[in-house]
Amino acid sequence: MSKPQSRELVVIKKAYITPHMLRVTLGGDEINTIPEDQESGYVKLIFPTENQKPLFRTYTIRHQREDEIDIDFVLHEDGGPASTWAKQSHPNDRILVGGPGPKKLIEESAQWQIIVGDMTALPAISVNLEKLPHDAKGYAILEVISEDDIQPLKHPEGIELKWVINPHPGENNSLLLEVVKSLSWPKGSVSVWVACEFTNMKALRSFFKVEKEIEKDKFYISSYWKFGSNEDQHKVVKRVDLEETA
Repeated sequence: MSKPQSRELVVIKKAYITPHMLRVTLGGDEINTIPEDQESGYVKLIFPTENQKPLFRTYTIRHQREDEIDIDFVLHEDGGPASTWAKQSHPNDRILVGGPGPKKLIEESAQWQIIVGDMTALPAISVNLEKLPHDAKGYAILEVISEDDIQPLKHPEGIELKWVINPHPGENNSLLLEVVKSLSWPKGSVSVWVACEFTNMKALRSFFKVEKEIEKDKFYISSYWKFGSNEDQHKVVKRVDLEETA
């Protein structure tokens, strides 16, 4: 398999969407090497290091326009290389960007939907909600760091948004599951989309697979990060988990 294409993009502007989410807009002469219709697909931000292979950090394309893409960064006190770069970036700064990788959208054919995720998944969830049919029904459970991080999201009227406040992401790993378990469960087929911290993911996966027996073709679940781990360490844990659950 060939590696995804990489290109150098230029910072156009940045803006705080909420206190803990910063949007960086990228463009430049090579932006047209990203195909059309890639919102919710992921890209790899590539950071050079001294005497080592570069660091790769995975982020979702939140918006795509003809000559720009938006990348949203969750900001923590102990930010990693990508969020630190985003905070320190200025217009005309350059960054190497690989990808895009495949889009992960919820299965629309079910009679209702459940979408679950934390702030790292909010860009992908936002695209999912925008692309659902206008008559879609179900729930979106969204964990954010503070009330001020609640965003206005375009979504079908039949999808109820439930916001969960967790000031310490990754430390209280039962909040999302507790809300999911409290949901009333309509009749009919359901599709589920989940992306969050690794320990949260495992708890939600067990609930949906074992207790609710969600069909495999209507179930997307992924961990986007692991508390106390960087992305490289998280990738190793994900690989082991995938092998154990195969």
